[in-house]
Amino acid sequence: VIAPSPLTDFTPLYCEPDGGSPVTQFDKDDVEAVGLVKFDFLGLRTLTIIDRALQLVNKARIANNTPIINIRELELEDKPSFDLLKRAETTAVFQLESEGMRKIIKDLQPDVFEDIIALVALYRPGPLQSGMVADFINRKQGKAKIEYPHPELEAILKPTYGIILYQEQVMQIAQVLSGYTLGGADMLRRAMGKKKAEVMARERSTFVDGAVGRGVDGGTAGEIFDLIEKFAGYGFNKSHSAAYALVSYQTAWLKAHYPAAFMCAVLGADMDHTDKVVTMIEECSRMGIKLLPPDVNASAYDFTVESDSSIRYGLGAIKGVGQAAIEIIQVEREVNGAYSDLFDLCRRIDSRKVNKRVLEALIKAGALDSMGKHRAAVFADLSRAMTAAEQQIAAQTVGQADMFGMSTAPIAPPANGEASNTANRVAEWPELVRLGYEKDTLGLYLTGHPFTGFEPELRPLTSGRISELLSKAASSVDASTEAAAGRNRRNRGQDVTVAGLAIDLRRFGSRTFVTLDDRSGRIECLLFENTSRAAERFLDKDKILLIKGKLGYDDYSDGFRITVEEVLDIEAVRERFATRVLLKVASETTLDVDGLERCLASYQDAQGCAVSLRYMNNKARAWYHLDDKWRVRPCEALMQDLQRLLGPQSVKFGYQGERNTEQHVPQQQAS
Repeated sequence: VIAPSPLTDFTPLYCEPDGGSPVTQFDKDDVEAVGLVKFDFLGLRTLTIIDRALQLVNKARIANNTPIINIRELELEDKPSFDLLKRAETTAVFQLESEGMRKIIKDLQPDVFEDIIALVALYRPGPLQSGMVADFINRKQGKAKIEYPHPELEAILKPTYGIILYQEQVMQIAQVLSGYTLGGADMLRRAMGKKKAEVMARERSTFVDGAVGRGVDGGTAGEIFDLIEKFAGYGFNKSHSAAYALVSYQTAWLKAHYPAAFMCAVLGADMDHTDKVVTMIEECSRMGIKLLPPDVNASAYDFTVESDSSIRYGLGAIKGVGQAAIEIIQVEREVNGAYSDLFDLCRRIDSRKVNKRVLEALIKAGALDSMGKHRAAVFADLSRAMTAAEQQIAAQTVGQADMFGMSTAPIAPPANGEASNTANRVAEWPELVRLGYEKDTLGLYLTGHPFTGFEPELRPLTSGRISELLSKAASSVDASTEAAAGRNRRNRGQDVTVAGLAIDLRRFGSRTFVTLDDRSGRIECLLFENTSRAAERFLDKDKILLIKGKLGYDDYSDGFRITVEEVLDIEAVRERFATRVLLKVASETTLDVDGLERCLASYQDAQGCAVSLRYMNNKARAWYHLDDKWRVRPCEALMQDLQRLLGPQSVKFGYQGERNTEQHVPQQQAS
């Protein structure tokens, strides 16, 4: 807000206790009513993404003696950019990435910049409810005839295929057809937007009289006024839409021509928003861009481009690792070369700023994996490495490094090999523990996913992957009317069964919200009081769950959600649905029969699963179905014990009705 003298001459102000962030105590209408001028400034993180992507691109181009790119000088007819849009590959493309927008893009097939401007203006409740979007698409595709209300309006309405879409078009029509001044046309636009009956009656008379005075039939002039009045309520400011469309085009252009640099910039901008990072990692995978793990010998603070098809994870995305610590690690590496191992790292950095807590986070995130040892071994070495580094620094401080204080040779790890052989003495962390540490430090699972091992087992019991179900649900909605879409989504709740990892659990009064992740996507699941109470023993974060319910659209969150009818954890799923334990033994494997007998005996359960063993050699293969006395309780502990005995790929649970690709032939009943 600006004024010709101090603002307090016109409006009372409010500010924070420290005197910052002053705010007018008049609202936007009253501010203008007292004569002040109000400007709206919109901060877009996308502009930072574009700037960061250009820095990455131009740095490489300068190194290759190639002219740098000026984003303001892009040609607006770039075919690869429009091809990307036509395929609706618009994740991270400004304003064009929602499911509903993608459907419109696929139908519209934009091929000129004006179409992008129109997309931004069309994807709003008014045009969606009015049927304008479907009409616009049909005219664009030649499926409907393009008509103009009057021949003189063709030049104004040609870019929008005869449809009044923008507020500026309303003003131009009033000027061309009825002789309005620019100021008068703007007043007409405002009046139409506010729908004040007495004002509209007055404006209608002015419009028709002006048009008749210019040779337009009075009846036709009245019809045109009714038409623009109808569309004025939906009209969008074209200058606003064009500015947005330009940013949309720039992001599409960067994604089409420099995908790694663009996605690197997007990941960096969303570093603190784990849900968005997960989505962008999935998009990188779809685009063939590999996300490399964090590495103290390769990573910077931010995400960086390593090649046209790979991005290196930034150390700044690791929780508990501050920017000051990262700068110390990075500067020392650039000056004196890569770190050879944990001991070398501890020796060369300032332990006051890169302390034990920071180093633990780096190890758990996998940032020291390139040094040769598994994470559990490096973690076990940490205290010893820090002690050795402190001893060396203390010795050098008092001049005891050597007789003349001139040696710069590092103190080596203990010579007895105790530390260097840690990898042999310390077992690797189990996969779920390793992934759990990644989740703690990165906010996501980077090198795997806890659901991976369970997915093949649970897939036959589900309706499909979450991403597939969401895509089908979105595509089944009639995008031409948003209100109807909401009703259709809500009322036609689809029965679904999904499985995944519970990554978030929140309780609000009698309602419980669970966010389920199956690697392909995430979905929020709502449990009302009765369902929540019945499933209480299964509801816990980081549990593998099977959820049955209705998939529908939620107006409040503006997305799809499952209203839950039943929840089971993996143990309950196996207990209820598993019918058989399937074991595989290859001919080259020496089967430990006694070990298998002891293992099965530990889990014997007369009401449990039958056990079948498939034996294979070079000449034949056969199924042995064990006697009912060897029925077992189908639990995770049994699975783990059998996998230790036979190998991780040699054990699975079979389910009733599951389509098995391996032929079951009961060759022999084994006792």
